[in-house]
Amino acid sequence: MSGVGYGLVPETRGLVAAARRALGERPRVRAQLDECARRLDEPLRVALAGQLKAGKSTLLNALVGQDIAPTDATECTRLVTWYRNGTAPRVTAYSADGARADVVVRRGRGAEGLPGAHGLTFDLSALRWNSPTPREVDQLAVEWPSAELAQTTIIDTPGISSLSREVSARTSRLLTPGGPGPALPPADAVLYLLRRLDAADVDFLEKIGGGQSGSTGVPQSFSGPLGVVGVVSRADEIGAGRIDALHSARDVATRFATELERTGLCQSVIPVAGLLAFAAATLRQREYDAFEALAAIPVDELTTALLSADRFAHPDLPLPVPAELRAHLTARFGLFGIRLAVTLIRLGVRGSQALAAELSSRSGLDELRTVLDVQFAQRADELKAHSALTALARILAANPGSTADALLPRVRTLLADVHGFAELRLLAHLRADELPLPPDDLAELNRLIGGTGVAPTLRLGLPAHTDLPTQRDVALAAVHKWRSRARHPLADQFTANACLTAARSAEGLLDILHEPPTTPFPAVRPGR
Repeated sequence: MSGVGYGLVPETRGLVAAARRALGERPRVRAQLDECARRLDEPLRVALAGQLKAGKSTLLNALVGQDIAPTDATECTRLVTWYRNGTAPRVTAYSADGARADVVVRRGRGAEGLPGAHGLTFDLSALRWNSPTPREVDQLAVEWPSAELAQTTIIDTPGISSLSREVSARTSRLLTPGGPGPALPPADAVLYLLRRLDAADVDFLEKIGGGQSGSTGVPQSFSGPLGVVGVVSRADEIGAGRIDALHSARDVATRFATELERTGLCQSVIPVAGLLAFAAATLRQREYDAFEALAAIPVDELTTALLSADRFAHPDLPLPVPAELRAHLTARFGLFGIRLAVTLIRLGVRGSQALAAELSSRSGLDELRTVLDVQFAQRADELKAHSALTALARILAANPGSTADALLPRVRTLLADVHGFAELRLLAHLRADELPLPPDDLAELNRLIGGTGVAPTLRLGLPAHTDLPTQRDVALAAVHKWRSRARHPLADQFTANACLTAARSAEGLLDILHEPPTTPFPAVRPGR
């Protein structure tokens, strides 16, 4: 089990079981509670959201490392689409009443026998429903063999600024808490893609994270998904495809982060060139050979050819790569990716695997993966428990008048006192703003709150094989140190709160390290 709230999942499971015993005679409520219990054992659910053409499907392909989501030039994601691990590739359409139909999947062909740049197409034109009458498609489910999907279910959503109001409403119904959707929040965490930061983005992020507590009694700050990470998507376009485009994108991401993290709407904001990231993950030898051929021609000649995508792919241009393949490279890598790949080869990168690794690193995907690992994957149990507790609070508030009423105060307390949420918020601020502390202390604080991983030895900065007495001594010293820093008379309020958060994390480690390994982990005590 990961995170600091080590006892959260067992206690959540117990609360759900108690509610089922009290409310089990009501079939609809029993089904909702059973879903809460199942959710704790399923992979983490991460939703991709953002405005129209923000690059959600492209980023999904990059994260999975396979070409499984359609990415053509039209508005492809008009339906909520669930991507799950499966034994064999399969796409199923579902109607609102649960009827289903298999979807035909087509793969386009690219230049010289390569796969098409826009990948798969889901053909919804001739569905055969398992019911007497045709239905309207409500959502799609994609099952695909994938190690990534075995750990995380990804939900691709329609753009919030779709040309169709109904298409946009599907995303709002899925992610906005307190709406007419199911009691259990469909997503445990959200990746929100930004091309710019405008009122529509801010408004939707506020709805995701806030909503209204209403009659449920769920605290407003905890009613949505617990984790929200912003992604400055299509980052290479910010610099007009120049070789330094990602530096410009990083400046933009920093500005977005400052604005969003100040209000608590995102825990982090990362720039990612999604097109380049996916192309790097699926680089073919024939594409590498083409880049190598382009790297051999004079710099000025290639620079002129790359002034625009149309010019680069023009059949009359005398380049050592066929025009059809040049058009394929443009669609797959973009001008930024082509310039970067050629430059890396000129600098000595040899072989398709080495080039793919360099392109992936420079795309921003590796940094995003690190953030997702620390803030989502290593805290998966905590995030899933938060979703289940949120749903349980709604169910209990909607069904008063039984012995289950006594459970609601404890559920609300757990939602309000999840220490991991405070850690996530502090990690976000540390990415954007430095505290007035010495560098060594900043590094220690970052470790203590899980910035490099949630295992006790990682939090304490100790080797993995360190004995328990030593770990306890270091944790106890950390408690004293950070509580003392919090009481410093010159510490501002934010710094004092950050120090208290670190002290609480260290106290949580003491609780864990004092328990025999055969007993359940206790929850973190509230700060004193």
